[in-house]
Amino acid sequence: MVSFVLTMSRFVRGLVLALREPGFSSTLILTTIILVSGTIFYNGVEGWSVIDSLYFCVMTLTTIGYGDLHPTTDLSKVFTIIYSIAGIGSFVALVTQIARAQLER
Repeated sequence: MVSFVLTMSRFVRGLVLALREPGFSSTLILTTIILVSGTIFYNGVEGWSVIDSLYFCVMTLTTIGYGDLHPTTDLSKVFTIIYSIAGIGSFVALVTQIARAQLER
């Protein structure tokens, strides 16, 4: 538990430092838009709850992909392909900027 608290405090410190960096806010906004749009899409097309939709989006963008939820329609499968390609890069950029801010302090 102590390790988790220390890790979270470092993450929050990195996030605060990254917020001061130019360009970070645009990456954060882009990633948020991608998460929200995916959540709305899966909620509407797949009929998943908002929590399930957001959960699937986060699991996809972090490349964890537990497999407990998966697209069932062809439209959702095509959207997921495009969503993954666009979203993973955005998420990696966001995490990289947070890590860089933490390491450069």
